Amino acid sequence: MTALLLTAILAPLVASLAALAGGWRHATAALTVLSAVTVLGCGAALGFGVGSGARFSLGGLLRVDALTVTMLIVIGTVGTLATFASISYIDHELARGHVDQPGARLYGVLTPAFLAAMVLAVCANNIGVVWVAIEATTVITAFLVGHRRTRTALEATWKYVVICSVGISVAFLGTVLLYFAARYAGAPAAHALNLDVLAVHAHGLNPAVARLAGGLLLIGYGAKAGLFPFHTWLADAHSQAPAPVSALMSGVLLSVAFSVLIRLRTIIDAATGPAFLRGGLLVVGLATLLVAALMLTVTADIKRMLAYSSMENMGLITIAAAAGTTLAISALLLHVLAHGVAKTVLFLAGGQLQAAHDSTAIADITGVMRRSRLVGLSFGTGLIVLLGLPPFAMFASELAIARSLAGARLAWVLGVAMLLIAIAFAALVRNSGRVLLGTPAAGAPTLAVPVTAATVLILGIAVSTGLGVTAGPLTHLFTVAADTVGAAR
Repeated sequence: MTALLLTAILAPLVASLAALAGGWRHATAALTVLSAVTVLGCGAALGFGVGSGARFSLGGLLRVDALTVTMLIVIGTVGTLATFASISYIDHELARGHVDQPGARLYGVLTPAFLAAMVLAVCANNIGVVWVAIEATTVITAFLVGHRRTRTALEATWKYVVICSVGISVAFLGTVLLYFAARYAGAPAAHALNLDVLAVHAHGLNPAVARLAGGLLLIGYGAKAGLFPFHTWLADAHSQAPAPVSALMSGVLLSVAFSVLIRLRTIIDAATGPAFLRGGLLVVGLATLLVAALMLTVTADIKRMLAYSSMENMGLITIAAAAGTTLAISALLLHVLAHGVAKTVLFLAGGQLQAAHDSTAIADITGVMRRSRLVGLSFGTGLIVLLGLPPFAMFASELAIARSLAGARLAWVLGVAMLLIAIAFAALVRNSGRVLLGTPAAGAPTLAVPVTAATVLILGIAVSTGLGVTAGPLTHLFTVAADTVGAAR
C-alpha cells in the first residue's frame, strides 16, 4: 500500500523534474502522460484491497480509504486525457508563436507538479498537509492560468491568486481552530490534525469552537471549489487558461477541494450536530446554483459557459453533500467522475475551436458539426452528458441525488434546484446549438484536429459512454466511500 501511495505522488514529480532538466520535448511530455496513467493505475490497484475502514502509512501521514481511491481514479482519468492533449496544444502554441521554449518548459514542469499536489491532497491524513497541498495547487496553477501572458490572462491570474489566497487563508484559520479544539479535547499535539485522531475526539470538541472552525473551513475550501461567495475567480481563470489546464481545474481541482469538506463534515457534525453544516451547505449550494444558472443565460463566451456549468455542477454536488445520506454521497461521487470526464472532453474540443478561430466568442464559432464531425461529435457528446440525459452517467447520478433529497425531507430544496437546473439546461442548449448547428460563417477556418488531440477526444467519448452503460465495480466503491465518511443511512 505504501509503495502504491508513494508511486502515485512521486511519479508526477519525476515527470516534472524531467521536464525541468530536458525542456519541452515529446519524450518528457509522454513521461507526464505516463505519470497520470500511473496515478490511475495506483488508484485502481488500491481499490482492489479497499474496505470500509482506512489504512495508514508513514506513521499516519498518509491514508487510503474508498474516498481516496475514488479521487485517485478521477485525477488519473482526467489527468491522462488532459496531459495527452497537452502535446498537441503546446506544439500548436509553439508553431503560432504564442509561447516560446522557456514557456513550454514551464508548462511541462508545472502540469505534472499540479497532478502531484492534487494526489497529495487526497492521500494525506493530516489536514495541515492537505492545506499545504491545496495551497500548492493555487501557486502552480497561477502560472498556468497566465500561460499566454496576455493582459486578460494576467488579470485573470491575479484575480485567481487574490481570491483563492483569501479563501485558503480562511481555511488555515479554521484548521488552527480545529487543532485548538482537538488539543483541549485530549488529542496528542503531534497528531491532533490527523483525520483519524480528530474523528476519535470529535464528540469532545468544544461545540462553539467547532462551529466557528466548520464555517471557516466551508468558506475557505468552498472558495477553492468555486462555490459562492468566492466563486468569481472561476470563469475568468477557466476562460484564460490553456484548454488542458481548464480541463484539469474544472474536472478535478474543484472536486479535490470539495472532497476535503466531505471528510471534515463527519468531524464537525459530531461536535455541533448535523444541522449546522447542513444549513451552510444548502445555502452555499443553492446560491452557487442560482448564480451559475443566471450567468449561463447571459454569457457569450464558450469557455466561460463551460466554467459556469462547472459552478452549476459544484452547486448540485454541495446540495447532495447537505443531504448526507449514503445514496447522496455515492451519487455525488459518480457525478464527480462523470462530470470530470465530460468537462474534459468539452474543454479539449473547445480548445480545438479556439485554436482554429483564435477566439472563444460563441458568435465567432458556428456550424461546427458541418465542418468537423469529430469536434462536433465530441462537443455534442460532452454536452449531452453535462445535460444529464440518458444513457450517460450524470442522468443516473442526478436521479439518485433527487431521490436522496426527497428521502432526506428536502423536497423544497429539490424543487428549487430543479428549477435552476432547468434554466441552466435551456441556456446550455441555446448556446451550444448555435455552436454546433448554426450556419458556418463565410470564410470559417478549417477544423484540422491533430492525431493526439483526436485520440484524446475519441478516448474521452469512449470513457463517458462506458460510464453511462455501466459503472461496474465503481458503484460498490462509491457506496463504501459514502460509508467511510460517515454518511447517514
